[in-house]
Amino acid sequence: MSDFTGWARNATDPARAASKPEALPGLRVLEVCPGHFGGMVAASMLGEFGAEVIKVEPPGGDPARTYAPEGISIGGTGLPFLSEARNRRFATLSLDSEEGRGIFRALAMAADVIVTSESAAGMETMGIGYTALSAENPGLVFLSLSTYGSFGPDASRRVKDSDILCQALSGAPHIVGEPEGAGPPKPHEAPTRLGNWHGWFVEGLWGAFGVLAALNFREATGKGQFVDVSGAEALMKFADYNITWMHTAGRARERVGNFDPAVFPYTYIRCRDGHTFMAAYNDEAFESLMTIIGRPELVKDPRFAAPSLRVRMENEKALLSILEEWSGNLTADEILKAVEDYTSKKSGPGAAVVTGRVNRPLETLSEANWRERGCFANVADPVYGDLLLAAPPWKMTGTPARIKSVCRPAGADNREIYCGLLGLSPAEVDSLSKRGII
Repeated sequence: MSDFTGWARNATDPARAASKPEALPGLRVLEVCPGHFGGMVAASMLGEFGAEVIKVEPPGGDPARTYAPEGISIGGTGLPFLSEARNRRFATLSLDSEEGRGIFRALAMAADVIVTSESAAGMETMGIGYTALSAENPGLVFLSLSTYGSFGPDASRRVKDSDILCQALSGAPHIVGEPEGAGPPKPHEAPTRLGNWHGWFVEGLWGAFGVLAALNFREATGKGQFVDVSGAEALMKFADYNITWMHTAGRARERVGNFDPAVFPYTYIRCRDGHTFMAAYNDEAFESLMTIIGRPELVKDPRFAAPSLRVRMENEKALLSILEEWSGNLTADEILKAVEDYTSKKSGPGAAVVTGRVNRPLETLSEANWRERGCFANVADPVYGDLLLAAPPWKMTGTPARIKSVCRPAGADNREIYCGLLGLSPAEVDSLSKRGII
């Protein structure tokens, strides 16, 4: 272990996070995002850095609590909600009555940030939108998450913001998946959605990023602001150079599956125990790779002699077949060893051959590298039992993020919040509960 590696391990060890200060102490966040994981992701990120997050749910509980893949839930709460409902206090409140909206206004006056997936225009109509609240709380940062954003021809559409709709509108799924072949399209030759609720996660992460920038501005000026994030627009950011491509080339990029129009090989190849990634980014690396697979003569093959030739689709398919003739009888680890043995003797561009196993999720969980880095947190909870959660990805020397608590039942902190924060009496809280306000 190098001196720096040892220093980084000790200085950023997630196990020591609790002994270090937090980046956002004293910051209070109201999360009002029923049925919406983008808002939960944004609030979780702020909470992991030390903000006090109060999740405001409808009196019956957030409908997202019922989302349960294959019906798997713990204590009546679905796994997705359990995985994201960390570092929060939980309050229930109905915004359907003027009394409930009045309570929300009181909470907002004591808050620094509001994260909501409710209609920003609708909240304005109810007197609890940004313009109304900021008149009394000018330092308020108000994050609005929606499909179309708060202005534009489609902003008035009354659609519930959803991951799959944001993905569809972004255009991103159109270029993901297997290309259409000759003849009638096959079932797998279709636009493919990106990962598990990728649209919601991207929306939430960009939203939290905007909140942090707004808070930095507030530190200097005392002024809050409205942060408007469209989930579809957030995902367009991941289209990277494809937007410019379409504008410059005057045509849409089509699906190419695991082929790549910019560089090849840059793909997954089959091996004896699954798949592995293989890339050679330049001519020198391509020559190294061809030597590794025992086909050095292919460097001068007219199909592969230059990067611009290697990215022609027919040549990519031919090269993939050649690579898989070699890799098909090797394991991913054997391929990695062959690459490392050769490139360790090279330097510069010729060493830029990259490979790595395409892990199954359980294999990722078992890898020593991720375990040592604390990528997964085992949390024992009195209500939900032992949980394995994805830990914050940031390793920091000074103010590391951390998991301090996990999910709690809806309204579990009502008395603490309404009595402690707003000064209501226990009798008043009980009355609000009986009347369905909280």
